[in-house]
Amino acid sequence: SVAVTAPAVLDSRQGGPGGLFVAVAGQRADGHDYAGQAGRAGVVAVLGSRPTPLPTVVVDDPRAALQRLAAHAVSRLRKDLTVVSVTGSQGKTSTKDLLAAVFSQTAPTVATAGSLNNEFGVPLTMLRAGLGTEFLVLEMGARHVGDIAHLTGLVAPDIAVVLNVGVAHLGEFGSRAAIARAKGELVQGLAPGGTAVLNADDPRVSAMRALTDGPVLTFGHAGHADVRV
Repeated sequence: SVAVTAPAVLDSRQGGPGGLFVAVAGQRADGHDYAGQAGRAGVVAVLGSRPTPLPTVVVDDPRAALQRLAAHAVSRLRKDLTVVSVTGSQGKTSTKDLLAAVFSQTAPTVATAGSLNNEFGVPLTMLRAGLGTEFLVLEMGARHVGDIAHLTGLVAPDIAVVLNVGVAHLGEFGSRAAIARAKGELVQGLAPGGTAVLNADDPRVSAMRALTDGPVLTFGHAGHADVRV
């Protein structure tokens, strides 16, 4: 048996001593072919759909297995962990970075690296949290209605921040109304008693207060905003 003592990675070049390599077969490349490279970087185990030269947990769907693993790992930390999730058409990454910088001044904090905000990036970030982590700041993105609902199914946020509803990925969604539904899934996915933080200057975001029975905090230039900026 082997002990995984370092973060999971999707890119074999980013593997480190004690890490777990998640091998996914894509359209352009098959991650299983890079298990040896990951091993040379120090990775000790692989999560994949077929055997590799390294100790491998073989599953039907590595993506789904990664998500289940992350959800289980975070559930064991949930008592002492505050999860803050951020979404919006623009500004997600900058806002997430600012929040992480503030939280890290007071307590151990783990946050999304760059803009890894999809069905792989969110669970990989979740698996970086450990005993002692007090804040987990997650950027959550979407290209389809239902994407964010799936991510909040892995970890329900205690605080859901929705910045705006713009036209990014309009082609995939078809309308701004659909984009608003997708972003609103973050509010609908709040943990019981969780707080929604909404942009008072964006009517589509302000309307999301109807999606939760919990506390709502608004920000913006509007006179009725709880926090004026």
